[in-house]
Amino acid sequence: MSTVAFVNVALRGHINPTLPVVAELVRRGHTVTYHTTAAFEPDVAAAGATVLRYPGDGPPLAGPPTPVTLLEQLARTALETLPSVLADLRRARPDVVVHGAACPWGPVTAAELGVPAVSLFTTMAFGRRVPSPARASWTLLAEAVTRPRSLLGYVRARLLLARRHRTRGLPLVDLVNARQPLNLVFTSRAFQPEAASFDRTYRFVGPSVGARPHDPSFPLGLLRPPVLYVSLGTVFDAGPSVLRAFAAALAPLGGTVVVATGHTDPAALGALPDNVLARRFVPQPELLERAALFVTHGGMNSVNEALYAGVPVLVVPQGADQPQVARRVTELGAGLTVRPEAATEAATEAAVHALARRLLTEPRFREAAGALRTAQRQAGGHLRAADEIEALLRRTGPHEKREH
Repeated sequence: MSTVAFVNVALRGHINPTLPVVAELVRRGHTVTYHTTAAFEPDVAAAGATVLRYPGDGPPLAGPPTPVTLLEQLARTALETLPSVLADLRRARPDVVVHGAACPWGPVTAAELGVPAVSLFTTMAFGRRVPSPARASWTLLAEAVTRPRSLLGYVRARLLLARRHRTRGLPLVDLVNARQPLNLVFTSRAFQPEAASFDRTYRFVGPSVGARPHDPSFPLGLLRPPVLYVSLGTVFDAGPSVLRAFAAALAPLGGTVVVATGHTDPAALGALPDNVLARRFVPQPELLERAALFVTHGGMNSVNEALYAGVPVLVVPQGADQPQVARRVTELGAGLTVRPEAATEAATEAAVHALARRLLTEPRFREAAGALRTAQRQAGGHLRAADEIEALLRRTGPHEKREH
């Protein structure tokens, strides 16, 4: 059996889809290591991997979510974490490095160790006809001019990376799009825009949805149809007033409205309609299996899980790749989007109510979501992802790792 090293950005949306793949590889007899932070150590360990900790508190990916600041943070993080990651993996001696496409220290690690690598796209795949938000462009240049400190930090980090490490093959600018001879995309060809424009190095394996720990405290048995579910993610926090507006908009339409508040204390929402249940965190896959509608920020994992369950979505995009995901949902007829101009609480409440009513009463939305449910499931998910990694290991065979 082989040793597989996972190297990833320590953010929930990047880690969650990989855990079922890790568990399946371990089940098949492989040894798996996974670099992460303390926050994700219990989840990674529960999947069966040997946890290797990033130094300190881990990759400091914070600040304004703009392409230029993200690129600076990724380059600086690569520079800061590579010595520790390389030291760990020279001891572990992996046969393959599996890294996030937005984890630039992953391909550098594989190059330094002299082993093959697999890139994981937890968003949609980016290419010639599906531009990455961090690609070199006039828009990116214009933003860089307004953020000279971030631009200078990026240039310095890239120069130091090139001086200290093997960076051949690492994109010069587009650090969220680090490709390999094998790229696993966690969505179906049906959902991927311009899927035909990607070559055979891209394998659209579909959503990686595995079992999660059961939460006996959540009253699934008390939910009354139609169940309407709201979750705006954990990265871009929605304040109490916004969540309260969503609850008020949906309460007249639902049997039970469930609002996942994330970092916001549910008590801060104040008095809510009797059929609204507000919790910090909810068992999302189990809830989606019962839901008639999902209101989401449009994170790829959340939309993947909704379409895996065949649930129409109302997308409220806030940043990152979410506008692209929202456009794709709308193009395929599986949902609608709340437009940015609905900026006030009153406008948001009115827009959400009107759009949610359409999604619940017009059959075409559920039919489109149902068709995507079939495509998402047929793509193979975490089992196919594990198959692809094992096939690469069989093709490449044992490797002599470089020592530095």
